[in-house]
Amino acid sequence: MAVETPQDQKVVVKEMSWDPITRIVGSLGIHTEIDFTNSQVMKCYSTSMVFRGFDIFMKGIDPRDAHFITSRICGICGDNHCTCSCLNQNMAYGVKPPKLGDYAYNLAESADFMFDHAIFNDCMANVDFCEQMVKETNPTLLKKAEETASPHGDIHGYKTIADIMRALNPFTGSFYLETLQVARYTREMYCLFGGRHTHPSTIMPGGVSAHITHQTCTDYYVRLMRYIEYVKRTVPMHDDLYDFFLQELPGYDMVGYRDTDLVCWGCFDDPDYVDYSYKNMGEWGRHRYITPGLVFKGELITTDLVEINLAMRILLGSSYFDDWTSEETFVTEDPLGNPVDKRHPWNKVTLPKPQKRDWADKYSWVVSPRMYDQRNDTYVACDTGGGPFARQWVTAKAGLVDIGYLKATGHSLQMVLPKTAGMPEMELEWHVPEKSNAVERDRARTYHQAYSALVGLHCLEKALVEVRAGRTKSWADFKVPDEAVSVGFHEAARGVLSHHMVIRGGKIANYQPYPPTPWNANPRDVYGTPGPYEDAVQNTPIFEENGPENFKGVDIMRAVRSFDPCLPCGVHMYTGAGRVRKVVHRPTGLC
Repeated sequence: MAVETPQDQKVVVKEMSWDPITRIVGSLGIHTEIDFTNSQVMKCYSTSMVFRGFDIFMKGIDPRDAHFITSRICGICGDNHCTCSCLNQNMAYGVKPPKLGDYAYNLAESADFMFDHAIFNDCMANVDFCEQMVKETNPTLLKKAEETASPHGDIHGYKTIADIMRALNPFTGSFYLETLQVARYTREMYCLFGGRHTHPSTIMPGGVSAHITHQTCTDYYVRLMRYIEYVKRTVPMHDDLYDFFLQELPGYDMVGYRDTDLVCWGCFDDPDYVDYSYKNMGEWGRHRYITPGLVFKGELITTDLVEINLAMRILLGSSYFDDWTSEETFVTEDPLGNPVDKRHPWNKVTLPKPQKRDWADKYSWVVSPRMYDQRNDTYVACDTGGGPFARQWVTAKAGLVDIGYLKATGHSLQMVLPKTAGMPEMELEWHVPEKSNAVERDRARTYHQAYSALVGLHCLEKALVEVRAGRTKSWADFKVPDEAVSVGFHEAARGVLSHHMVIRGGKIANYQPYPPTPWNANPRDVYGTPGPYEDAVQNTPIFEENGPENFKGVDIMRAVRSFDPCLPCGVHMYTGAGRVRKVVHRPTGLC
């Protein structure tokens, strides 16, 4: 019996680049090799061509200026940098703010989370799920969406999944437009305690200089309850949308998938426990309203901020920097006497080396932060899960948080949203997902809107106790020491944020800020380990119905945007289809 041998199948592989990415950080480029025959991404490179060097020009300055300067690192996360720098300085100066000052930190930052998650979810990331985008990339899916009723339509008001998609159309969709208004009043909430956003004028070491009165708290409360009512519709609406994609596109849970290797520094300190000292950092860190944690392969390794700090390493490899191992060592031991590695942020020296971009060698200004796993002597490329995914994963698993409105159970987070003007009390529960993927990162973000609002409500109630008792002082005096080693651990909306500082002679000798995007957007390190964006995009399946000639890359974009890189910008795309381009590299980003 003759056996037919199939003819050799022609595999179509094409290089495609998105640089810069739209609706996120303007300096981020994603470069890929896509196997269109098997509908899969083969290779991915994450690159950034912007270098500014805050860690260089901050040397020698008065440390009391650090929070004003570092807030300018970002036009979106500036308040997070300011707060993180103040937490850092509190440790260096040995100052503890009054309770009202600590609550003010929390109220300002929870308002920022409420703002950021709303605007990013529904005016940036979820544009990838809107009617217009799905029509252009998955018309078959849109037809199904028109026929599918929304399970929670009676709550959020959209009868079909297609109605939800239409509501997310940019500049015309009803929910898109509503979220723009939400962004306005959540900014106002922040400014009540921070003075202005994104470069705060009243957040400082030792507390805040804002005049906090009963009226201040009332103004915050009115907007907060309005936001909570908005969230009561937001969460079920997103659940309906994301569940539809997972149900109708089997295998979509592998888009943006990577191992559950997570970092979370925690945030929102409890004034009854925090003293900002390094020696007690492990203890007061565990009392944060978001629990710090280090996760390797789905296992919560530690919730101790001291252990987390000592595990940090900054590696090179594909970055435009020279190594600093022959440079001065600033810190050999932490304040508890533990040895500090040469590649720890306290000891990093920034030595820029501009050069041509080469995918086989150097191709990004982002370094490669890693967490050291001493159990097997490896350097793990952990990610933030876009912020909310890691924060909720760690907090739920640790089971330490219980503030009435919020409770961590060991496998989930239980939330109770109180009665509002137009809606009754609502209970929500976020369960730790089986996978770290694009959809679950986005889902975590919408639940984190509720989480952030409830932290804000808890802290507001506590702040009102202080105000009613006449304890309205929100700042404590301090002196700058001649010598100090300190760290501020905080969270920006999109993930971990740390500032490491060394003071000598009353001036900054070394200052190393590490925001979330470098943790996610970093390139291959010296060991060849890809960064989280690269890892999440490589091998991701392609569900878009377009072929290579009019391919938009929506699945790739959903994977990248699920990590919430920051800063809206424009996009340029080229496919290398024969057009000759002259590329001029401007390493400083000054065009």
